Amino acid sequence: MKQRIYQIDAFTDKVFSGNPAAVCPLDQWLDDTIMQKIAMENNLAETAFYVKQNNQYQIRWFTPVAEVDLCGHATLAAAFVIFNYENHSDNTIRFYSPKSGALTVTKKEALLILNFPTDIFQQVELSKEIIDCFNFKPRLAFKGKTDYLLVFDNEDEIKKAVPVFDSISKLEGRGVIITAKGDKVDFVSRFFAPKFGVNEDPVTGSAHTTLIPYWAKQLGKIEMTAMQLSNRKGYLQCKYLNDRVEIGGQGKLYLIGEICLK
Repeated sequence: MKQRIYQIDAFTDKVFSGNPAAVCPLDQWLDDTIMQKIAMENNLAETAFYVKQNNQYQIRWFTPVAEVDLCGHATLAAAFVIFNYENHSDNTIRFYSPKSGALTVTKKEALLILNFPTDIFQQVELSKEIIDCFNFKPRLAFKGKTDYLLVFDNEDEIKKAVPVFDSISKLEGRGVIITAKGDKVDFVSRFFAPKFGVNEDPVTGSAHTTLIPYWAKQLGKIEMTAMQLSNRKGYLQCKYLNDRVEIGGQGKLYLIGEICLK
């Protein structure tokens, strides 16, 4: 049995940057164990699987070690595949996630705009467990549905932050977002999820469901530019819509191939 696979660099306009994601279009769902093994074999931050159902696409995401509730860059990658290689003629793709509900991606020239639900988060104490996660002390800490958000004083601290993966893994949740006001963009960030097999994610769309509402209120604006300061870097156009957010970026094809499952 052979299975189509694509690899797309998301939130970038050139290969070898942004965040790589694998995409597997399916006619019907494979066994969960097989999908997890494919994701582990790909050894990318996420592999997206989708099945077309009437006028929408059901989508799921797997890291090398676990299924996750939401993944932005792999959704953008899946949309890039559907728009460019799967004969989708409309400018909007409707995804449905059993874990995150309705998600849409709209094509505006080269930009793909994700429409995701806004995260709900609250401020938490700067505990020793949180402070021990990095070489700099954050100024504020928040906890969302799946991630911690730590706010630092400036972009330089985000660039020079050294994560302590053992400490991050002990926190309850998927991972930790660190952020500060940007020097050339509105805000910058990095994301770490060692518990889910992703020490540092190059560009994390889902983290921006937390970042966008936070910075919209801090900066007093609803449209913002953002950069994720991983080695590969990623660039995002952001918009705050109260209970929803828009996250825009480009994609670039790296690979088209086949998986031999037997």
